[in-house]
Amino acid sequence: MKNNMASRAKFKCEEVTLTTTGGVIKLLPVTTGNPENEKFFKWTPHGEIKIGTINPEVVKDFVPGKEYYVDFTQAE
Repeated sequence: MKNNMASRAKFKCEEVTLTTTGGVIKLLPVTTGNPENEKFFKWTPHGEIKIGTINPEVVKDFVPGKEYYVDFTQAE
């Protein structure tokens, strides 16, 4: 990735698991459903993003079945 370049991917929240200390959010790349999703899948690698947090407020921001954009920008 070149400096100041960003890549955007679209992921769907697959699962939110509450724990005694916060929670875990599991996101999977979108693949179908509409032309935008199919376009993202063409360029989005397979895999998953798992986020563990001790902040229960962050867990509330993710809803299973909803889609989210994920932007990747190189850190300096």
